[in-house]
Amino acid sequence: MKRLRITHLTEYRYREPVTFGPHRALVRPREGHDVHIEGSLLEISPQASVRWLRDMYGNSIAILEFLEPASVLRVFSEVDVAHYDVNPLDFVIDPTAAAYPFRYPIDEQSDLISYRLPAYPRDGNALADWLHQFYKPGQLIGTFDLLTQLNSAISQSFSYRRREEPGVQSPATTLNLRSGSCRDFAALMMEGARYWGFGARFVTGYLQAPLTEDQHGATHAWTEIYIPGAGWRGFDPTNNALVGAEHVSVAVTRDPEKIPPLSGLWSGPSGAFLELHVDVQVVQL
Repeated sequence: MKRLRITHLTEYRYREPVTFGPHRALVRPREGHDVHIEGSLLEISPQASVRWLRDMYGNSIAILEFLEPASVLRVFSEVDVAHYDVNPLDFVIDPTAAAYPFRYPIDEQSDLISYRLPAYPRDGNALADWLHQFYKPGQLIGTFDLLTQLNSAISQSFSYRRREEPGVQSPATTLNLRSGSCRDFAALMMEGARYWGFGARFVTGYLQAPLTEDQHGATHAWTEIYIPGAGWRGFDPTNNALVGAEHVSVAVTRDPEKIPPLSGLWSGPSGAFLELHVDVQVVQL
């Protein structure tokens, strides 16, 4: 078991007070047999009411309703978690799915439909050309071997580029540029797995050092793929790693554009926005 403290500060600064509409904050880790929340703190400025809900994916979302204008919007979260999933190889694949291609069990197929449909249907041809190097129709290959090859290829063949602008590159754009952020690499792996027929979803959360070299933690994105017998297994193509105790999931979705850490609207004079500051720390307790 590993205990982690995650602090996440987001500050938007404006040249003069502006009015904030409702905001959605995704900062609370997903709990389960692998992750337990031991304590949490959420501070909001300016004053706001906070209402919690779970979306269709089971993500915990804080709905923020601001009560007054301000020139600074500040959201600070501190969460202590106990992480029990310390061995990313501690799973067993059902014998019927040990080799690819395979068919999902009938009772799971309907639930996986949305996770098998492409989020970027126009990129199918570009994906097919690129994926041909890993698998050709008629082959029989170990399921885990195929997925780890894809995970490794993205890490080794593309240049990591930190992007501050919001949004996710399409897989075709990443293939063309040969570079991207963790969000872009996770989307590429997700769509590649879906092209082969796997159920796959996009995950955002936190990553502990030392996988990141220049800081003590970061927001991060990776991919989870559904494997019969093993369930949802995480692959981190940015770091060529299997997801383990260094990763703490906050949100999952089939569409990478739907789960930014903080989203909402503001109104005020044109040019009022000044800057955005984000600081994330993930330390072992």
